[in-house]
Amino acid sequence: MEETIEGTETAQIPKQRGESLLETAVRYAEERHWDVFPGTWLEAVEGVQRCSCGESACATPGAHPAREDWATQATGSATVARRLWSKQPASSILLPTGRTFDAIDVPETAGFLALARMERMELTLGPVTCTPDGRMHFFVLPGASAKVPDLVRKLGWPPASLDLVALGEGAYVAAPPTRYGSRGAVQWACRPTPANRWLPDAEELISALAYACGRDR
Repeated sequence: MEETIEGTETAQIPKQRGESLLETAVRYAEERHWDVFPGTWLEAVEGVQRCSCGESACATPGAHPAREDWATQATGSATVARRLWSKQPASSILLPTGRTFDAIDVPETAGFLALARMERMELTLGPVTCTPDGRMHFFVLPGASAKVPDLVRKLGWPPASLDLVALGEGAYVAAPPTRYGSRGAVQWACRPTPANRWLPDAEELISALAYACGRDR
């Protein structure tokens, strides 16, 4: 199976299953200008994949920050990213939100319903990830976390009534091909391409997402 992450109009960067996390992290920084930082990693303990944090009941094994000051560690430099992952090549790839993008987090079932609706509406989407724990993250312009609650209210929904949240400053998302223990890897539902280098505003997507989350309650 092969996917591509296209960094420029002329370049296609093939990403095959099994490609190193280091090279993928470097490409995110280099081609998309995303800040990246290494998270925890998976370790085999008595034949079972455990999180390097040591918690046997870790909610996201191998896919969360490894240190409290992760925000200061995040870098948009490909050179620094290469150095960080060279220290621990198995580290997950985490992307801080609130910098080059925010992310709207919704349940997978609502996310795919919204994607179908957006396609019919011919909306231009940014990258979208799908996580092994059944969540989807829609990448949008920074600032979404501040205005999404009001946008949802204007559509007639109390924000607390929908399983929809915008992740901004102080939050992060895991990027493909980061794995969540034995549950599988984060995947692209809409992969990065030259066409979606310019991200949509949250306002463009919120109607379809809120409608889908309302249907999914």
